Amino acid sequence: MAELFSDAWINQLKDAWNEEEDVAKKLAEIDFSSVIACGYKEEEEPRCVFIVENGKAVKAGLYNGETPNWDMRASKNDWMKWVEKPLGMTGMGMAVTTGKLKFKKGDFSAMIKNPAMAGPFIKSFALMNKIGASA
Repeated sequence: MAELFSDAWINQLKDAWNEEEDVAKKLAEIDFSSVIACGYKEEEEPRCVFIVENGKAVKAGLYNGETPNWDMRASKNDWMKWVEKPLGMTGMGMAVTTGKLKFKKGDFSAMIKNPAMAGPFIKSFALMNKIGASA
């Protein structure tokens, strides 16, 4: 099992993303393209990034100065909880409301109100559970 936010881990997430029709195919239907970064709240820079073009994750790796459209941050403890038990729609709303999940970039409110984006976004958290992670 790869370490959370390592190069191996983010590439496993990229592969799982592309294999999951409810993520890649649904986002392709709306021509979703974005640079998505993840990391820890207490750190200045994200840990890892993956690039999505027309729904498909085409590149992933350690953060190297890319300009993210989405930058999600949480504590290591919370990320590991979500790897063990993925967030659903209600849990996601609570995590954002309570500050456990922060969006340094990206408009969570607009995204979560758009069913074409919200469903795949929630399912992407389930992919973290599918691939697992070590601390």
